[in-house]
Amino acid sequence: MALSAMSASAQRVDIGARPIQQERSHDYDVQHYRIHLVLDDQRRAFEGDATIRLRALRDGFDRILLDAETFTVDRVEDASGVPLTFEHSKGILRIVLAVPRAYGDTVEVRVRYHAVAVQPDPEKFGMSRGYDLGLGFKEATRTNPALINTLSYPEGARHWFPCYDHPNDKATSEVLATVREDFQVISNGRLVGLTADGAARTRTFHWSQEQPHATYLFVLAAGPYVDVRDASPGLPVSYWVYPEARPHAQRSFGKTREILRYFEQEFGVPFPWVKYHQITVPGIGGGAESTSATVIGDVQIHDQRAEQDFPSHWLVAHEAAHQWWGDLVTMRDWSHAWLHEGFATYYENAYLASSDGEDEAALDWLLKRDAYLTEIRTRYQRPIVSGRWETPDQNFDRHSYQKAALVIRLLRSVMGDAEYRRAIQHFLRKHALQSVDTHDLLVAIRESTGQVLDWFFEEWIHKPGHPVLVVEARWLETDKAVEIRLRQTQEGGRQPAVFPMPVGFGITTAKGKRTHRVWMRQREQTFRFPADGKPLLIRFDEGNHLLCEFEFAKASAELLHQLQEDDVTGRMWAARQLARHRQHPGVLRSLQQSARNDAFWGVRREALRATGDFPDEGLTAFWKECADDQKSAVRVAAIQLLASRRDPSLRDWFLQRFREDDSYLAQAEAVRALGQCGSQEDLPFLRAAAVEPSPRDVIRKAAREAISQLSAK
Repeated sequence: MALSAMSASAQRVDIGARPIQQERSHDYDVQHYRIHLVLDDQRRAFEGDATIRLRALRDGFDRILLDAETFTVDRVEDASGVPLTFEHSKGILRIVLAVPRAYGDTVEVRVRYHAVAVQPDPEKFGMSRGYDLGLGFKEATRTNPALINTLSYPEGARHWFPCYDHPNDKATSEVLATVREDFQVISNGRLVGLTADGAARTRTFHWSQEQPHATYLFVLAAGPYVDVRDASPGLPVSYWVYPEARPHAQRSFGKTREILRYFEQEFGVPFPWVKYHQITVPGIGGGAESTSATVIGDVQIHDQRAEQDFPSHWLVAHEAAHQWWGDLVTMRDWSHAWLHEGFATYYENAYLASSDGEDEAALDWLLKRDAYLTEIRTRYQRPIVSGRWETPDQNFDRHSYQKAALVIRLLRSVMGDAEYRRAIQHFLRKHALQSVDTHDLLVAIRESTGQVLDWFFEEWIHKPGHPVLVVEARWLETDKAVEIRLRQTQEGGRQPAVFPMPVGFGITTAKGKRTHRVWMRQREQTFRFPADGKPLLIRFDEGNHLLCEFEFAKASAELLHQLQEDDVTGRMWAARQLARHRQHPGVLRSLQQSARNDAFWGVRREALRATGDFPDEGLTAFWKECADDQKSAVRVAAIQLLASRRDPSLRDWFLQRFREDDSYLAQAEAVRALGQCGSQEDLPFLRAAAVEPSPRDVIRKAAREAISQLSAK
C-alpha cells in the first residue's frame, strides 16, 4: 500500500463539466407489456407487436410518450382496434389518445412496428463500439452458432420494443417470440406456451413475467441452445449453452444453487423469481443481469485445464446477487447504481469467503481497492452517488462497483454484523418490487437499528475521495506504552478534509497480541495504548476494514516478523515494503522463504515479485524453481520475472515451459517471453502458436505480441 494523494489537477476527465441529471418524470405508470416478435435471422429483421397497458397519473391525460429507437412504427391502435394518431421521431413515439383520460384510468395501446438489417450504433447511446445494444443478430463463427439476443442494459429495451425506458417504473411482461424451428427462446419468467407452425417451419415461445420489473431487465435469447438443468429439487435452475459446450456447463455454473441458498440466508428473503436461468452469449466478457434469466459471456465456458486460470463462480455469484440487488429492489435513477453494483460486488466477495476461504477473499479486496485507485489516478474521482453524467453507463464504473463494495464493508464494520444484516434484510423486504434511492437505505438502517448514519453517507457516499494517511508509531519504554500518530493528508477534488472512521490496531509483543479499536474524528490524532513489552508488530487497520491509502514506515525487523506472522493482507503488504529494504541482511532470504513456503499463493506471488529488483545472485535459478509452483498465477509471475532479464540463454527453457505447463496463462506468458528473449528463428513456432486455440485467445494474443516484438528487432 503506497501513499498517493489525489488532486483535482491529476484528473483526466472533468466530472464537473458533465451536465447535472435528475430522475425522469412521467405522467403514467406502465402496468404491463405484451411483446410479440417475429424474428428473421437471415435478414437481420423483426416484426413487432407490442400491447402496453398503463395507468394515467394526471387528469386530462391525452398523449403517451414512449422511447422507441431503431425500428419503424407502422400502426398504433387503442384497445378496440381503432387507429390512433402518432408521430415517431428522434427516438420518441408520441401517441395521441382519441379521448383525454382522468387520473387513475387504465389505458391500453397496441403498437405494430418492424426493423430490417438491424444494427444499432452503441456509441450514439454512450456504449462502447461493438456493444450489442438492443436486439442483435449474431452470425455463426468458430466459437458460437447463429444466435439472436438482447442487451437491454442500460437503454437497450427501446431498441426492440416501445416502452418507458427508465428504471423508476416497473411492469409485468409477456414476451412471445416466433423463430425458426431449430431455435430455443429464453426470456423472463415462466414458459406458458410453445406452439409450432410446420408449414412455416417456425416455433413461437410464450414467456410470462408475473412480477413487475424495470425495462432494462427484459431479456430475450434465441438460438440452438441446449438446456442443462440442475437436477436438484426446488427452484428450476438451468444453464443454456451452445451444444458443443454441454460437457463444460456444470463446471462453469454448477455452484449456482449453492450460491442462491447462501444469498437467501444472507438476505433473509427467498429467491424472488419463479426460476433462475443463465444463458451464454458472445460479445461480452462478464454478465448482464436480467430478471430470472441472466446472460453470461460465452468466454466463461471453459475446459478442465482452464479452471485454474479462469474460474467463473465469482461472476455467477455477482450476477445472482443482482436478482435481489437490482432486480427485486431497483434504483429509481442511474445515479444510484451503487445500490446494484456495489452490493453485488460486495456479496461476490462474501460468497468467495464462504466457498474459497477468507484468504482468497482478502486478496480479492486488495484487487478491488487497486482497481478503484487506478481509476482515480488515471481518469477521475467522484462521489459514489453523483448526478453529473452524460449517459447512464457513466455511472457504472469502479466507483459504483469496487469503491462502493469497499464502503459497504466499512459500513458493516461501523454498524456491527448483526445490525448490518438486520438493516439490509429490512431494506429488501420493505422495498421489494419497488424503485429506491440511497436515502431509502439510510432510512431503512434507522428504522431497523436506530442508528442514524447520515454522517457516514454524507462523507463516504455523497463526497468523493478516501483517506490518505501517514501512520507513525513509537515505543515508550518508560511508560510501557505505544504511541500512534495518525494524519489524514488527502487534499483537493472536493473530498472531505476528514473522514470519520473506526480504526483497529493490533499490538503484538512477546507475550501475545492485543487489539485496540478507536475512532479517528480529526485530521490529526494521537493515541496511546498500554503494552507489556516492546512490540514485535504494530498492525494498522487490524481486521482490514478501511478503504484508504497509508504510509507506515517500519524497521526491517518488524517487517520480517510481519511477513511471517500477520494475516494475508499484512503479509502481502510486508512483502512489498521489504522490496525497499534490499540492503538489510536476511531480507532476500526471507522473501525467498515466503515465496517457497507461504500457505497462501497470493503471499507467495507477492514475495516472489518483491525479489525482482534485487541483484541477480542466483535469482534465475530461484525463479525457475518458483515456475513449478502449484498455483498457475505464481508460475506466471515467475516467468514474467525471467523474461524481464531478456536473456537469450533462457529461450529453450521458455519453449520447455510452453510444452510442459498445463496452465493456458503460463503457456501464454512463456510465448510472450520469447518476444523479449528469442530471435528470428522462433518466428515459425510463434506463427504456429498464433493459430492455436485457447480460452479467451490468450495464447494467440501472446504469440502475436511476441511476433511484433521480434519483427521490430
